[in-house]
Amino acid sequence: MALLPLYFFFLFLSVSSGEFSSQVGVNYGQLGNNLPSPKQSVKLIQSLGAKRVKIYDANHDILNALKGTNLQVCIMVPNEIINNISTSQKLADSWVETNVVPFYSTTKIRYLLVGNEVISGSPKDIWSNIVPAMRKIKKSLKTHGLDKIKVSTSMAMDVLESSFPPSNGTFRSDIADSIVRPLLQFLRRTKSFYFLDVYPYFAWVMDPKNINLEYALFESRTIKYTDPLSNLTYTNLFDQMVDSVVFAMKRLGYPDIRIWIAETGWPNAGDIDQIGANIYNAATYNRNVVKKLTAKPPIGTPARPGWVIPSLIFALYNENQKPGPGTERHFGLLYPNGTKIYGIDLSGKTPDSCFEPLPKPDNNEPYKGKIWCVAAKGVNETALSSALSYACSQGNKTCDPIQPGKKCFKPDSLFWHASYAFSSYWSQSRKTGATCYFNGLATQTAKDPSFGHCKFPSVSL
Repeated sequence: MALLPLYFFFLFLSVSSGEFSSQVGVNYGQLGNNLPSPKQSVKLIQSLGAKRVKIYDANHDILNALKGTNLQVCIMVPNEIINNISTSQKLADSWVETNVVPFYSTTKIRYLLVGNEVISGSPKDIWSNIVPAMRKIKKSLKTHGLDKIKVSTSMAMDVLESSFPPSNGTFRSDIADSIVRPLLQFLRRTKSFYFLDVYPYFAWVMDPKNINLEYALFESRTIKYTDPLSNLTYTNLFDQMVDSVVFAMKRLGYPDIRIWIAETGWPNAGDIDQIGANIYNAATYNRNVVKKLTAKPPIGTPARPGWVIPSLIFALYNENQKPGPGTERHFGLLYPNGTKIYGIDLSGKTPDSCFEPLPKPDNNEPYKGKIWCVAAKGVNETALSSALSYACSQGNKTCDPIQPGKKCFKPDSLFWHASYAFSSYWSQSRKTGATCYFNGLATQTAKDPSFGHCKFPSVSL
């Protein structure tokens, strides 16, 4: 009889480790107008060795393409309908009946996120409705016999007001009690995960003089940091960031909520003024983080040694319609044509020596010189004309030199007028967060576009 409990213990252990294994997946974003079909994309996901996939909605074409595969799937309730779902069980039921029930029997939907980085990028009136919406979605899943699906939401690192040293990790005072505490209560009660977006790249970019690049890339063999309060020793930036959230949760009285890395990655390219965004660094970081996350036995972090950390790499493709600086469009493992940007195996089984050599990085130091923002070639003229009007409407005499009779005026030259307006606007507004993007109509250049007596405004670095 003594063997019976032991047998069931190992049975439980095998089921648990299978469900919450250290297998790595990928985030499948769709913000591109040149991406492969869902069916092709699923094959590409499998070819990368991924075992999980997260999408940022509940796209039916993608869910159908995932039918019959062994990929665990994470779907998402869009941010913009959280408020409505939070006050309507009927709407929550309808969403589940439309986007989960028809697919669950053949598609391995295992996780459902209510919103994506809501605290970081959505209006404040949504914040307090995240957990109420999660409760209604969970209730609907249970009603339909789908309560095995874990419900959560994703959070970026900016929900912390302190992250250094890691043991001082603290949630922001404006959300700690009103939003995060109810979230952690829900996650504990439902045995779900805290889905965390972790990007050492962005932390390093903010302070490249004091944060060693090799430490951010898991490449340092000599640099270590010992937390003066916990006495835990760190060998990479990723662990520091994750543990700051561990300590922040502990500070609120929830020391054992499991963490799921919802996004992590490194950009393979970017704008001229963005350092460290290159293929070499991207491949190095992603290969190393995969090794860490797939290690057997699990490594965990200094605050949680040996813990399994399920994870998803961002992202499947370079997505050409993502707004913001250039790095936002260059986090992919694949080009839009489906070819690999660099060799990688998300199963962690392929040694680095089996991959092709990587191109040497040429932008690990800040760019020094002038940069202009000009119209991209081959873009839609109607859209370009609208962007020109927008830039010129922002005041500060942005477009005075391209008015008729002025020194930068060129008759019938939309391209040059837009280029001047973009450079002028960007040079004035970059410090307040403006980017050289204009909905994909603009691009940075280090080549001076000035002509004759017309001098284009520039940004000097």
